[in-house]
Amino acid sequence: MYKIYMEISVNNFSDLTTVELYAILALRSEVFVVEQNCVYQDVDGKDQKALHVCGYVDHQLVAYTRIFKGGDYFKNPSIGRVAVKAQYRAYGYGKAIMETSIDTIEKHFGACTIELSAQTYLLKFYKDLNFNQEGEGYLEDGIPHIRMIRN
Repeated sequence: MYKIYMEISVNNFSDLTTVELYAILALRSEVFVVEQNCVYQDVDGKDQKALHVCGYVDHQLVAYTRIFKGGDYFKNPSIGRVAVKAQYRAYGYGKAIMETSIDTIEKHFGACTIELSAQTYLLKFYKDLNFNQEGEGYLEDGIPHIRMIRN
């Protein structure tokens, strides 16, 4: 298997085109609502505060995160809505989009502590990115999650 180059962009909400926003919402719906069979309100009013990290292969959105400064979602700067299209998960794009998200937080917010709410089945993925489990697990929209911190 060979790796296909992924182009990554970081944008404020106001800089996203309607086509880009539509692709983001479609990817998040595909992964979190359809694939995970979880009915929840994805459009939560927080996208306007976030930086949107988008990974493209051949001009198609295949990986995504949104990041927040401290206090906008959690106490610390945070990463959320981490999504990679199913057919692109074997190429390391999840790691690449997370590394860009971590670098962006450090550059934009000067943060050394980053927080996220991880689905528990991805615990090893986030540990490999130097996130550590904090506290006990909990259910978020009916899916087991764990709070994780990266210092």
